[in-house]
Amino acid sequence: MWKHKICIGTGGWYGLTKPELFELFKEIGFDGFFTGWRPGYNIKECRELADRYGLFFHSLHAPFGYTAEMWQRCDEAGEAVGEYIACLRDCAENGVPIMILHAYYGLEQGEPTEVGLENYGKVIAEAERLGVKIAFENTEGEQYLAALMEYFGDSEAVGFCWDSGHEMCFNHGVDMLALYGKKLICTHLHDNLGIKSYDGEISYADDLHLLPFDGVADWKEIAARLDRESYTGELTLEERKVCKNRRLENRVYEKMDVVDYLTEAYKRACRIAALRKI
Repeated sequence: MWKHKICIGTGGWYGLTKPELFELFKEIGFDGFFTGWRPGYNIKECRELADRYGLFFHSLHAPFGYTAEMWQRCDEAGEAVGEYIACLRDCAENGVPIMILHAYYGLEQGEPTEVGLENYGKVIAEAERLGVKIAFENTEGEQYLAALMEYFGDSEAVGFCWDSGHEMCFNHGVDMLALYGKKLICTHLHDNLGIKSYDGEISYADDLHLLPFDGVADWKEIAARLDRESYTGELTLEERKVCKNRRLENRVYEKMDVVDYLTEAYKRACRIAALRKI
């Protein structure tokens, strides 16, 4: 769609090498991609492949396993700070404009702490120095995201990554765009069936990462909400081709040829773009 660049993540369990995957992205019509990051991951190769196939290198997704520890005074927090700064430097060195970062990871939660703000402050200061933006993503633990956006929201280096699927399950349907849409710089678009448990208890298994229009999301309303926030950036999918935690909803994707699956993902993204008014 001519109004919006369409991107997709590389971590959908596609079963291809990076050169095969990037070439396929280009052939299908995707404009760009994001990829996960870990210490030692060859970001330079991704940069070279992006240039080879004329793809926009949208963002790096930082690890999130120690984001709960970031709010504590512990060795793991120091390790996490170091990793996030290394990820930012990989962004800067390879022309990647955004690092995606979780504010928290874990279903058992407390309250934000001063030490957590100090830890994240170190990462944000490095982002400001390098000229890379950090997009904090809505996950479980909205109070941690709220604290970061309140404390650091005025920083030019801080933005918001809106995850449509996380809002439906981890955030109990709270309109996260209404809260942080003015800082919106990127999206993770996917679908699910909401919270399965009758008592409203969230589960990681609810985060299915279905293709748009395969779950219960109202994509016409989502497009209107993006319009409401005057968002004109990329429409970025974050999909999952394989089943998760003994759930079977993604099984139909497992049976699909990867070319057919990614082509269908691209078509669904075009349908979302067509719903936009701006």
